[in-house]
Amino acid sequence: MATRSRGSRPHRILSAALIAAALAGPVTGTTRPEAVPAPVPAPVPPLTAATPAALAHRYAAGRAEIQAAARVTVRYGHHWRAARLDEMADPARHFLSFDGRDGGRAVEVLGELSRAERIAVLVPGAGINLDKYGLLRGRSLRLKAALDDRSAVIAWLGYATPSSVSLRVATPDAADVAVPRLRAFVARLRAVLPGARLTLLCHSYGSVVCGRAAPGLDVADIVLFGSAGAGVADAAAMRGPAEVWAGRTAGDWVGRLPHASIELSSVTVGLGADPVSPEFGARIFDAGGGGHSDYLASGSRALASIARIVSGQADGDA
Repeated sequence: MATRSRGSRPHRILSAALIAAALAGPVTGTTRPEAVPAPVPAPVPPLTAATPAALAHRYAAGRAEIQAAARVTVRYGHHWRAARLDEMADPARHFLSFDGRDGGRAVEVLGELSRAERIAVLVPGAGINLDKYGLLRGRSLRLKAALDDRSAVIAWLGYATPSSVSLRVATPDAADVAVPRLRAFVARLRAVLPGARLTLLCHSYGSVVCGRAAPGLDVADIVLFGSAGAGVADAAAMRGPAEVWAGRTAGDWVGRLPHASIELSSVTVGLGADPVSPEFGARIFDAGGGGHSDYLASGSRALASIARIVSGQADGDA
């Protein structure tokens, strides 16, 4: 369970944050990503092998789904989204799954998954959807460039992320919906690549998804960065074999947020304890300078630290 706070000051701060989010939401003038129509994806059987042939078949199915979504998007006049989908349908790109509905889900592989010895699964935070998927892909590409040829990166947009200007971003509700999906994905990945070293990289609100999914996950490391909280009281609550890491850049605004969880009548408000606090119990990695979106920036200290963790080369604190 997340850390609870009954003090009046955290309650006032969190309540103010919710009010600000509610006021900010209606001012956006663009079409909501979840409002763009998309077809129901065709059912696909579980991936049973990570051979080149099996993966090629799965990638072709993912490309077909993207192309189908692009056709529907054009029909409804959403040309900017259609252009992004055309980019995603490039035969050089590899998607294990795709669903254009409700803001979009996409799981993209960067690198040769069939021979990967180390796999990083990047779980994004609030506001990432198909219209902003380029942010997730760019971070994944920069991480892949920092790793060796025997490593792969998977951009896992496997859940409907909450809007960064919505009430949901201050609650674990969206994360709780994502938890079984992340657990199922990791289990399937482990089944088809039993010898690979798996690492979960969890940015911002993605840390809540990872924190609440963690018990029982068969991964080597769970890395929390840019995290307002992980939806749990401490690293010990993430019961499992994984080493839990946390880091925060010097200029990340989430460090100024209240780190608490308050039980209201029908909802939990707040995301829990601060993952970089000593009380949380995570191993701290050196994230250097930069802001909330700079953890996987080219040449950054945070990227170097995260790459060492993924590679299994982090001695002591990274």
